[in-house]
Amino acid sequence: MSAGKLNEQAKGVYIIAATPFTEEGALDLQSVDSMTDFYLGCGVNGFTLLGMMGEAHKLSPDESLTVVKRVAARAQGRQIIVGVSHAGLENVRRLAHEAMTADAAGVMVAPPPGLKGDDGVYSYYAQLFKELGPDIPVVYQDYPQSTGIYLAPAVFERLVDDFPQLVMLKHEDCPGLAKLTRVREGEKKPGRRRVSILVGNGGLYLPQELRRGADGAMTGFAWPEMLVQVCDLFAAGRAEEAEDLFDIYLPLVRHEQQIGIGLALRKEVLFRRGAIRSPKQRAPGSSLTATDRAELDGLMARLERRLAAAGKSARLAAE
Repeated sequence: MSAGKLNEQAKGVYIIAATPFTEEGALDLQSVDSMTDFYLGCGVNGFTLLGMMGEAHKLSPDESLTVVKRVAARAQGRQIIVGVSHAGLENVRRLAHEAMTADAAGVMVAPPPGLKGDDGVYSYYAQLFKELGPDIPVVYQDYPQSTGIYLAPAVFERLVDDFPQLVMLKHEDCPGLAKLTRVREGEKKPGRRRVSILVGNGGLYLPQELRRGADGAMTGFAWPEMLVQVCDLFAAGRAEEAEDLFDIYLPLVRHEQQIGIGLALRKEVLFRRGAIRSPKQRAPGSSLTATDRAELDGLMARLERRLAAAGKSARLAAE
């Protein structure tokens, strides 16, 4: 069962979960189970399902709900956020209510392409909150590299002031450090709520974002235990130690961010680590060449050597 509804105090790592498929392209529920166990073994604080890197657009509505229910039944009380972005507002409303019925703690919504300016962004979310009602917690997914929609800090502040069901910013603008600082500075004004901010982009800028006031990460890097440990170290006031650990994994964080094959790399690592039975993406999807796999071999071997040299355990979380 879910550990209550999402709120402004959410922190830590909410893993963007992959969606496992068989070699034939069918939804692989056995791998959904093993993947959930793998993420739990890595220490994640919550799950984000049906995100952009979760191939949500390739699932039928029934498959989407099946994934949510399957993870919720196995998540040991971790909160679950469900991506419900859609071009049609009625579809967002229906998906959001179905997700909450399936034991989600909240929903995540990205702005649809084509919104015009700051007023267009504000008006869309005002309509969205009216449709969803006051009882569904909402995460604003700010990923302009994909949506083409820029979220100005002043617009986000207006939305926070006017709609209490907006409890989190999924911050994925790039470059976005100045925006993160601006939002946190704006929250110091009398009467303004402080909302949760979890960051994405594969964790590429995680240490700097944590220093600027982020509460954690919402991304799908295939070594979630690193994200967890870095966030925990920062929370314990051991920022330099956190950065040292992050640096060991940085070549793989960067490598996974490649446009076009990033998801293929992520699923390949999850497959190698025993989390899923196949790295297959549902068509259309990318695939790795022999050279890509050889590069990954070298990077993973290098990671193990550097962890060993630093006195860190290289034991896989899935073992």
